[in-house]
Amino acid sequence: MESLVRLSFYCFAAATIAFVASAACYLAYAIGRVRLRRRTMATSVGTTMVAHEASLEPAAVGVGRFATLLAWFGVVFQATSILLRTVAAGRLPLSNMYEFSTTFVLLAGVVYLLFERWYGVRQLGAIVLPLIVAMCAYIWVLPAELREVNALIPALQNRPLMTVHVSMAILAYATFAVAFAAAVLFLIANRWHVAWLPSPDLLDDLGYRAVTIGFPAMSLVLILGSVWAYRAWGTYWQWDPKETAALFTWLIYGVYLHTRSLRGWRGSRSAVILLVAFGAVVFTYFGNYVFGGLHAYGGV
Repeated sequence: MESLVRLSFYCFAAATIAFVASAACYLAYAIGRVRLRRRTMATSVGTTMVAHEASLEPAAVGVGRFATLLAWFGVVFQATSILLRTVAAGRLPLSNMYEFSTTFVLLAGVVYLLFERWYGVRQLGAIVLPLIVAMCAYIWVLPAELREVNALIPALQNRPLMTVHVSMAILAYATFAVAFAAAVLFLIANRWHVAWLPSPDLLDDLGYRAVTIGFPAMSLVLILGSVWAYRAWGTYWQWDPKETAALFTWLIYGVYLHTRSLRGWRGSRSAVILLVAFGAVVFTYFGNYVFGGLHAYGGV
């Protein structure tokens, strides 16, 4: 078992390298390249003037393709890491902050690549891949003992509920990350009208589609979490900090869907709501470090 756990971590290290390289390529692809031009002008008195000008142009298409290829390498390495740890533990790796975060890295990569394929928007990777790299960096600084496979504490021994509840949370966070990236790119494209960025309308629709996947998943997180809480702690709701933060996050995305569907909000107002909502996601993810609570075991 120890050898499988060690090999799993090596695969995670390889995935980290691939994701870092992919993020760099996506950033280069989204930002474009600076081209210097030299112009020679003749004056009326017979002298010659040389002027230099710089312009920002789209990056080569090959850079974007290479970024996607590296992202797929990262996903394959990370999937192998998760598979090896699953075999070693006899369950999906979802029980502590190390396992939760490594699984999130995998699902975030898969969800992003699916949206890239569906919409043909590689520039989105300039936001999502750095988020994945930041999560990888966070995993690297977690205590080394969290990398070991340990027996589940009694509160976590309901494997069916743990698997579905935590998996839905990871899916929700991954799709919300894509919606956040779409909102950031929307605000940039809408303000500066960069020619090679996707159209604001496409980005607005992409963010909405991501939320329509993440919101039902987040709803299941709250419902199944309440059922699990009753079985583990004898009550459906404790106003635990993580429970409360998850409910608040769900409400913000509910406001986004309500204002978009019934009020007709589009564009900048909806994008700002998505930025605020993703801030709530980050707080829900890491808030237990500040407030503790019933979810504090294993760093979760």
